Amino acid sequence: MSVSVVLFTADLRLHDHPPLRAALEGRRQVVPLFVRDRAVAAAGFAVPNRLAFLADCLRDLDAGLRERGGHLVVRSGDVVDEVCKVAAEADADEVHMAADASAYAHRRERRLRRALEAEGRRLYVHDSVTTAVGPGEVTPASSDHFAVFTPYFRQWTGQRLRDVLAAPRSVRVPPGVGSEELPSRAAVPEVSPGLAEGGERAGRQRLTAWFRCGLAAYEDRHDDLAGDATSRLSPHLHFGTLSPVELVHRARLVGGPGAEAFVRQVAWRDFHRQVLAARPTAAHADYRPKNDRWRSERTARNDIEAWREGRTGYPVVDAAMRQLLHEGWMHNRARLLTASFLAKTLYVDWRIGARHFLELLVDGDLANNQLNWQWVAGTGTDTRPNRVLNPVTQGKRHDPDGGYVRRWVPELAQLPGAAVHEPWKLRGPDRARIGAYPDPIVGLADGLARFQRARNRG
Repeated sequence: MSVSVVLFTADLRLHDHPPLRAALEGRRQVVPLFVRDRAVAAAGFAVPNRLAFLADCLRDLDAGLRERGGHLVVRSGDVVDEVCKVAAEADADEVHMAADASAYAHRRERRLRRALEAEGRRLYVHDSVTTAVGPGEVTPASSDHFAVFTPYFRQWTGQRLRDVLAAPRSVRVPPGVGSEELPSRAAVPEVSPGLAEGGERAGRQRLTAWFRCGLAAYEDRHDDLAGDATSRLSPHLHFGTLSPVELVHRARLVGGPGAEAFVRQVAWRDFHRQVLAARPTAAHADYRPKNDRWRSERTARNDIEAWREGRTGYPVVDAAMRQLLHEGWMHNRARLLTASFLAKTLYVDWRIGARHFLELLVDGDLANNQLNWQWVAGTGTDTRPNRVLNPVTQGKRHDPDGGYVRRWVPELAQLPGAAVHEPWKLRGPDRARIGAYPDPIVGLADGLARFQRARNRG
């Protein structure tokens, strides 16, 4: 019986998995392989929250494979070297994996293809595994990618998605291929105390519950900070424990404004991948430079630390940053307003904020994170690059009763209603009740004026 290797990367699931399905064709034996890539650690991406969530995912994937007669093989080192070693040990003639958008993923694919071909083996790379629509499938007539979301979304919506694939009933693994011990969440230090559980089983449970109770209201409530009405599926999309193709199919079957709004968010995720695939430098360089002379980590050290620690004196910003520290996750609206506060109100280089998010976010995705930061900073795909999100206005609009702030900023828990968004207005005994909660580190008018001068609009 012939043997294939399936290299799992950001697709840690059994349901709707095209590489696994292709590898199993013709009743092949399959080696399900995950390589703990030393290059990821060297680049600083192997951070505690994602390592802990990854450990959950790998253990759950192994459990699912064992239910089907197989098991997961885990190795550590250089991906190309380890895949070639496993292919040789199993006498495999082909390797299957999912396509990805980053420059590193493209280099890895090219290296792996050359190494396998030198040994007489073939590499098959499958699209629409980590995206609903692949980065190169939707392009304008005059360019290699869309730079604005709305025209991209129009074409994206018209694409016919592939069918959803069932999980395999049986997975036969050839003998003699050794594996390292599976990693454990308990062995990872400095994990956020409220970090969610990882793995396909947890992801599918979350998906089912949210589609039943949250999807219909998503259009109306997705910006409701206190209501926590988003899907919280982003970590599962990042690690691939859920399929974006399946999510879109299932949402469209339900239908309605909530489902349409949710599908639009999946499209935003694909949009950022097609931008990054076409412009890999956007991960670290301005997509549309504005000749900014950002305040650096040295010149803005105190402001940056106050922002990171959730003590800026702007309650909704501080609530969001403390949620990030506790959960390794943050509400999407909160991500936008905290990023705007750093990049525009404090006029700090967006890369400093993007790096901090990647250090903590369990869904810390290079394309989404960097390009959302660029969108907010006005150096990316936003058609209104000079917009500034006012944290007081945003707080009153998206947390009108102050429930989100009171949940994460206990110093303000005794303040009623919308008063929680402007504690600096309190006087006497009322001000004393909030103890050491700081005054704002910058006036909003001062921050706006600085930004406008920097962009030559003042």
